[in-house]
Amino acid sequence: MTISEEIRMLCGRFSISIAELARRTGQSPQNLSSKLKRGSFTVSELEAIAKATGTTYKRCFVLDNGEEV
Repeated sequence: MTISEEIRMLCGRFSISIAELARRTGQSPQNLSSKLKRGSFTVSELEAIAKATGTTYKRCFVLDNGEEV
């Protein structure tokens, strides 16, 4: 699953539109739509999306033994 698909699912889960998510993250709906099409987000943008939806964005590498780095 791509990050764009995950963001769209997140919006669906919280019943908010892409335009509303854009407003909550301080960007235009057109800008967010473009990023969704390209799938290009910075870590800080993903953290802003998490904050705007009341969730937590977690990023890490998981080793074969289950340890997260």
